[in-house]
Amino acid sequence: QNPRLVAMSLPALALLGLEVPAADPAAAEAEAALFFSGNRVLAGAEPAAHCYCGHQFGSFAGQLGDGAAMYLGEVLGPRGERWEIQLKGAGITPFSRQADGRKVLRSSIREFLCSEAMFHLGIPTTRAGTCVTSDSKVVRDIFYDGNPKNERCTVVLRIASTFIRFGSFEIFKPPDEYTGRKGPSVNRNDIRIQMLDYVIGTFYPEIQEAYSDNTIQRNAAFFKEITKRTARLVAEWQCVGFCHGVLNTDNMSIVGLTIDYGPFGFMDRYDPEHVCNGSDNTGRYAYNKQPEICKWNLGKLAEALVPELPLEISQLILEEEYDAEFERHYLQKMRKKLGLIQLELEEDSKLVSELLETMHLTAGDFTNIFYLLSSFSVDIDPSKFENFLDELTSQCASVEELKVVFKPQMDPRQLSMMLMLAQSNPQLFALIGTKANINKELERIEQFSKLQQLTADDVLSRNKRHWKEWLEKYRVRLQKEIESVGNADAWNAERVKVMNSNNPKYILRNYIAQNAIEAAENGDFSEVRNVLKLLEHPFQEAEGLQEVREDAEEEGASATAAVCSQDTRSRQPYCSKPPLWASELCVT
Repeated sequence: QNPRLVAMSLPALALLGLEVPAADPAAAEAEAALFFSGNRVLAGAEPAAHCYCGHQFGSFAGQLGDGAAMYLGEVLGPRGERWEIQLKGAGITPFSRQADGRKVLRSSIREFLCSEAMFHLGIPTTRAGTCVTSDSKVVRDIFYDGNPKNERCTVVLRIASTFIRFGSFEIFKPPDEYTGRKGPSVNRNDIRIQMLDYVIGTFYPEIQEAYSDNTIQRNAAFFKEITKRTARLVAEWQCVGFCHGVLNTDNMSIVGLTIDYGPFGFMDRYDPEHVCNGSDNTGRYAYNKQPEICKWNLGKLAEALVPELPLEISQLILEEEYDAEFERHYLQKMRKKLGLIQLELEEDSKLVSELLETMHLTAGDFTNIFYLLSSFSVDIDPSKFENFLDELTSQCASVEELKVVFKPQMDPRQLSMMLMLAQSNPQLFALIGTKANINKELERIEQFSKLQQLTADDVLSRNKRHWKEWLEKYRVRLQKEIESVGNADAWNAERVKVMNSNNPKYILRNYIAQNAIEAAENGDFSEVRNVLKLLEHPFQEAEGLQEVREDAEEEGASATAAVCSQDTRSRQPYCSKPPLWASELCVT
């Protein structure tokens, strides 16, 4: 009812050959709201929902499918590229099960903004063309705590070369030995052959051409390529601190895209065990587990391709290719983030791990510390070095922030009972808790206790000591770069340029999305649009950023709204360390 446009991404819509005429933008917005709410079907569209299965949190869930996404068809873009388009949240599909097929404003804004943010960060992703909300309402219990509320039905136009997933090939799975569930197309190898022919012929044409006379070799080459693409994708995630949150096999793209933005999150304070999904009680999809989980998911894809690709071939490919490709791409990207552009030394891996360890020890902001490092130079004078150190440590958590982070979450009596239960009745304990959760709580208690004894000066001097130690190692490594070049000034200019195009100043932090969501829920879509502009230029040196500032001024909006939007609760620019309340946000 009464659909209206929240925001549109002009670069994404341009893929489909769509643009907003300058003469009548209001009419274009109304038309977008009409068609991309699903209220009017595009000419030539054949709405359908995709059937797939999946391993969810490690267990085979059987048939799933698009329960809230409606495939409209394929668009031939102006450059001759083919794009599948989907409406997510447009209502019931054959795979909605007991749900209503709807999405709400908060989740849709998050998916819309993050799809475009990832693209502009240079990370393979599905795209989002529009976000359209309405007066139609559905009831949602956001935190699954018995406090439901009415929320606005909202639809996102998603765009990708294909939405086929690893789980698409799991529809052939025979009864699972653990869950007993099976796919809906057991023994239909004819469909598996059809799907492989389609996927490889359409999205991997060079492989189809090279192995047209040998199906096994063709399928092996395809599996090798998706293994390497997935490894590179996860390496990219790790290098910007992105956590997907729900890395089930049905959320893994068959062409190596980031797909299905749910309870994702970009890390603020660096924590290798960061879990962005409030529903992930065991931490299965924690930040540091993403590489191994994606490898596990590729193993499930390998199983799903049998007999068209024998398991002994695919498993060998997985073992030989995945880890090596991940490490290679990760280190290559990290070298760029650190400005190591001349030499590739074995010691670089250690330098990176020591940087991350220093970030962890000082609770440093992942994005902002990387961003600041381009200001560091080998011959920095002592007074400027102290200023740099002050700036760096200002991006580390304060005592107050650490107390919020390590605040114990269990009632002491509950913890005592759980500890006793773990000893006396492990079977019952396994139903209501995990050892990892208990250990995490004990660690929180220990850290919280230590923090009570520390002053702000104690933390600051400790942090400065840690950073001085690492910066000296970094200085020595940069010196080796200088010694290998003829022109140190030209090298330094190139180093800074490379760093500034690999270390974003702006990412979609949860609290930035939350500000935009709260404004939109109150009928003000301007913040969503401002944040979108911001995320289209995540690097300070990005070409065209000045134009965004000038356009914003011309339109009567303040320049800072488009480039460094203000947080209404804390009045902080979006390029600064997040406010204290941000650490308490929970996304399920």
